[in-house]
Amino acid sequence: MNKDQVKGKAKEVKGEVKEATGELVGNEKLEGKGKLEKIIGKAQGKYGDLKKDIKDKMDKS
Repeated sequence: MNKDQVKGKAKEVKGEVKEATGELVGNEKLEGKGKLEKIIGKAQGKYGDLKKDIKDKMDKS
């Protein structure tokens, strides 16, 4: 795993916690921030996956 994959997963988990907490306490703003952070984390993780795939292909060449 590269740093983007790790950071992305961490943001995703943090977003899930915020979303669940916001939903639990009825705070729509916190819930929305959690959803956004989760999406950003997924995107960063996918970016890390892409970087890893490219690096792996370059190493095979």
